[in-house]
Amino acid sequence: MGHTRTKSLLIATMGLSVLAACSSSQSAGPSETPIAAPDPAQTAEIEAVARESMDKHNLRALIVNVTKDGQDVYTGATGTSMTGVPATADMHFRSGSFGFTYIGQIFAKLVDQGEVSLDDPLSTWLPDLPKADKITVKNLLNMTSGYADYVYQPSLQKDYYGDPFQQWTNEQLIDIGVSAPMLFEPGTNWAYSHTNYVLLGEVLEKITGKPMADVMQEYIIDPMNLTGTSTNGNTPAIPEPVLHSFSSERREFLKIPASVGFYEEATFWNPSWTTAEGAVLTSTISDLTRSMTIVGSGEQVSPEMYQQQVGQNLVGFGKADPTGKCEVCRENTEAGSYGLGVVLLGPWITQTMNFGGTGATSGYLPSDELTISVATTYEADAFDSEGSYANASSDIFAALTAALAPDQALPQPTG
Repeated sequence: MGHTRTKSLLIATMGLSVLAACSSSQSAGPSETPIAAPDPAQTAEIEAVARESMDKHNLRALIVNVTKDGQDVYTGATGTSMTGVPATADMHFRSGSFGFTYIGQIFAKLVDQGEVSLDDPLSTWLPDLPKADKITVKNLLNMTSGYADYVYQPSLQKDYYGDPFQQWTNEQLIDIGVSAPMLFEPGTNWAYSHTNYVLLGEVLEKITGKPMADVMQEYIIDPMNLTGTSTNGNTPAIPEPVLHSFSSERREFLKIPASVGFYEEATFWNPSWTTAEGAVLTSTISDLTRSMTIVGSGEQVSPEMYQQQVGQNLVGFGKADPTGKCEVCRENTEAGSYGLGVVLLGPWITQTMNFGGTGATSGYLPSDELTISVATTYEADAFDSEGSYANASSDIFAALTAALAPDQALPQPTG
């Protein structure tokens, strides 16, 4: 699990950097109030990681939630949302690629209901797309379709950094993704691509005959009791209380010299490009925990679909492209592989996101029925001279796995 610095746009809603690598002055000491802490020593370890992380990662705010056996062990927030406004554990933030996890969960339920098969070709619903007769639902879910990621295309990057408030449509995003050359023949390699999940959103609407937001409500938000999660009417709105975020990531695009201070509010940047309309969500730390516990335990799907979702079925599959045509192609390993909308890090079933100065990581350890969730925002010093920054939430998550499950801890970053 590496400590790589990158532009937020390129990893905004994904665990790709995790697979690839397998100011604190405003923050006083931790202000956490554990809801339930049967083990004071364990609570002290969590708080120690939180305190150290604030300075180590130049965090503005840090929110942590830990549950075990379905019981809340720890919930706390440290730092500030805005100047003079303490961060609290009930604050809402964007949940990014957790929408991928939920789309995977919806398909698992629909397969169980006999409404769709993982082997159904994309041409069943979208016959005019390239290779649609060769690409299956499963290829889209597990990132083996070969479609290019629209996020990496110059047109989207230019438009997004030029106007981060722009509203994007599924049609625009799909067109950008499928207009680029295929990265590989369907089913022959692995590469993370947001294009896959926008297409899956379109497919879900055609299968159910309902808008994606309604599908999300029916299959995810209601049955998981995610009371703090919302599609917000497909707008950039965030419900109160809001965890505000700030960023320097447009520095290079705007050609602002490193000698000039640049740190802007990014809270209400439009996330419409991050995944399918209706799957772009805001959430809370407890909802991330609850949803990852449900997905990770398989309690709402059949045993067969659970293994499809979270089994390490792609280990050994995929390879780097020596020609350079596919810079994001890579091998899935036991340390880091992809399921159906989840990132599998050893024994941990996880998801991570990074968008507009907010990061979040959540993961479930089935053997211990342990779930850890982390959300972060950043001080100006977290951004380098080009505006790049590391998603500290994944590193803090790894540190907490070491504190709470030392025998199954994720590797700690070395740099």
